Amino acid sequence: MARVFIVEQLTDLLEEAIYDDFDRISERGGVLGAMETMYQRGKIQEESMVYEHKKYDGSLPLIGINTFLPNEKEKEIIEGRELARSDDQEKQLQVDAMKAYVTLNKDAAEELIVKLKLAALNQENIFSCLMEAAKFNSLGQLSSPLYDIGGLYRRNM
Repeated sequence: MARVFIVEQLTDLLEEAIYDDFDRISERGGVLGAMETMYQRGKIQEESMVYEHKKYDGSLPLIGINTFLPNEKEKEIIEGRELARSDDQEKQLQVDAMKAYVTLNKDAAEELIVKLKLAALNQENIFSCLMEAAKFNSLGQLSSPLYDIGGLYRRNM
C-alpha cells in the first residue's frame, strides 16, 4: 500500500511541475512566443549547467566519468581490440563517394533544399521537408541552409 502512495505522490508532483511549465509557456504566447523569447533554449541551458555541475562535483555519479576511474599511474589495458584507422586511400574513397552522391542527386537535392528553406523562412513545420530532403542531400547540405536562416546555435555561459 505504501508503494502505491509513493507512486501516486511522485506522479502528482510530476504532473504539477508539467502544468506549471505549460503555464509559463502560455504566459509567453504559447510555444512560438516562448521560442521567440528563447524560453525553451534558456531552460535547456539551465538544466545543462545543473547537470554539468553535478557531474563535476560528483553529486551525480557517472561510471567512468567521475567514478570508478582507472588510477592515473596504471596503463589502461584493452585486450584483443585495436582501433581501426582509415588510411589515405580509404579516406579518399569516402570523399569520392560523397562527390558522386552529390552529383547523382544534384537536381532533386537543389529542389528539395529550396522547399526546406521556404518552409523554414515561413516558420512552418520543416519536418516533412527535412525528411524528404534527407533522401537526396548530405548532412552538410541540409545543415548549411538552415544555419543561414536560423543561425548556428551557441550555448551561452
